Amino acid sequence: MRLDDYLSTVGVVKRRTVAKELAQNGLVEVGGRRVKPAYQVNLKDVIAIKGTHGVTVEVVGIPSGSVPKDDRDKYFKYLHRSV
Repeated sequence: MRLDDYLSTVGVVKRRTVAKELAQNGLVEVGGRRVKPAYQVNLKDVIAIKGTHGVTVEVVGIPSGSVPKDDRDKYFKYLHRSV
């Protein structure tokens, strides 16, 4: 699954367009490397989103379609959140 699609599907970012813009502007890293929106997400990837409301998550599952809001936390684990 594409990075921008993953981030929006599991609710880390509200909209796919926002996730895409973040990656295009160099604000998203996987394993310490900047990645593009089309990066294919893998299990155990550590995704860091830089910025005012930075967040770091670990991928623990990859959904095959839409995810109900109540089930979103089954696909990632927060490692760091700035408030």
